[in-house]
Amino acid sequence: MSLREWTTDAVGPRDQRSFWREAVCEAVLNVATEFPEEGFRGQIVCSEVGDLRFASFACAGHQILRQKSHIARSKNDHFLVSLQRRGTCHMFQEGLDCALSPGDVGLVDGTRPFRVRFPESVDRIVAVIPHDQLFSRAPWLRYRPLNRIARQDALGGALRFYLERLAGDECASAVEATFLAENVCNLIALMTASTEGEKSAALDHGAHLTLSQIIPVLRQHLADPDLSPRLLAERMRVSVRTIHKRFEEAQNTFGQWVLENRLQACRRALRDPGQARFTISEIAFGWGFNDLSHFSRAFKARFGETPSRFRETGHENR
Repeated sequence: MSLREWTTDAVGPRDQRSFWREAVCEAVLNVATEFPEEGFRGQIVCSEVGDLRFASFACAGHQILRQKSHIARSKNDHFLVSLQRRGTCHMFQEGLDCALSPGDVGLVDGTRPFRVRFPESVDRIVAVIPHDQLFSRAPWLRYRPLNRIARQDALGGALRFYLERLAGDECASAVEATFLAENVCNLIALMTASTEGEKSAALDHGAHLTLSQIIPVLRQHLADPDLSPRLLAERMRVSVRTIHKRFEEAQNTFGQWVLENRLQACRRALRDPGQARFTISEIAFGWGFNDLSHFSRAFKARFGETPSRFRETGHENR
């Protein structure tokens, strides 16, 4: 993966605005920029894999505009998928508008004029994804170019997880980036379906969800004592059978995965001096166990020591 970085700190105050416009054009799409009268500062870090680009922005308030002249000069057709980390964002396209708050994800069609306003300092991630990759999964987006995916959606956590990783330092493989981008497209298809026909198509496509898409949602709810295959299936809008099948394909089970990861979480807590004030039962119940005897037996079977002995010795069983 190629990685590039731009910062207005690298140029003088008089050149910062023109520098920023050129940086946005290179990292994302051709646009015009408008700024308030006061000074401006910003930073972009962008990675690129083929036709895919993933950029992380931190900058002062301003506005960008994509006009017909910009679109005419573009070689490829893309959607912009934006994760709002900090600050707010207002998006306008074809008479529609939506506002993004931290945690929200916005979707805008780069083949049509749009305007995006940042009224204050902002931190966000933008994924630039070719049209075909989204239209093949969600053809209804041809008629709804502007979308807001609220942070409350059950699948929103998984979508944010993938976008964060794509724009972060940990994603150093082109193969991984391509795979994660596929997951982003699959999730957007599931989350933008609205009519009964679209929902049926999205659910049918949801049957092809991979285990790597399921795991981030599971991790979000790992401490929930009511976590079950049915609850997970409802939140991910797939069948219970789909959940079980994905674990079977990995030669695992839902129950085994949950138990292992809860035990690992408890082990980390027991070794953490910062959590010494919590009792063993508080730690176990805090990670979803509802029976202390069951937890103790499972912990000893997995790590070779009782939880109390493990906490006393403070070492990891090898």
